[in-house]
Amino acid sequence: MLLLSRTSGEALRHRVEIDPQVRCYRAHFSDRMEMRSDPGTVAAYLDQHEGWFCRCASPMEVEALDPQAYALTLGHFGNFGFEVEPTIGLRLLPRQERSYRIETVPLPELDPALSKMYDVDFQAKLCLVDNSENKSEHAQTWVSWTLDLTVWITLPHVITMLPNGLVQSSGDHLLRQIVRQISRKLTWKVQEDFHATHSLACPPRRRAAF
Repeated sequence: MLLLSRTSGEALRHRVEIDPQVRCYRAHFSDRMEMRSDPGTVAAYLDQHEGWFCRCASPMEVEALDPQAYALTLGHFGNFGFEVEPTIGLRLLPRQERSYRIETVPLPELDPALSKMYDVDFQAKLCLVDNSENKSEHAQTWVSWTLDLTVWITLPHVITMLPNGLVQSSGDHLLRQIVRQISRKLTWKVQEDFHATHSLACPPRRRAAF
């Protein structure tokens, strides 16, 4: 089993142009979740990520790296018999007015050989939008988010023998599947956790926008 861990970064990214075994997969997503409260209350909740992040990420494994960063193991995914257990480091940056950013951070090296196999760039942004019809009686906040994810991966030689278009499209599909599954679960759990901790009725789950 392979862990998606810290890599040598630029070296692997440059190899994508010259090494057919190194592939680059990219995905962009955006969605939003409804919070039945005012932006200030939602911001105060999101600021305390040491509580909700670990609760809402379960059953994914979470390990705190420092007061703002976490190692998150996403689970087991595979394609063409090549299975990985992605683990990424994420830093939740302090709020800037009504916006938050989450970015990739290096993980401690578990195996030096992995530095030649994977690299990840995770860039997410969350914005709080006041959507209250009547701010005194019907407070509502939209948490709109976007995610740009890029993964560089060194594939086994046997996989690269398949048609190039099939390898690329299958990898893109797998990446979208991972993000769609993880992001939707996190969105729902954060939404449910916020309303439960504030004794509010939780809105019904929305159909994913992607």
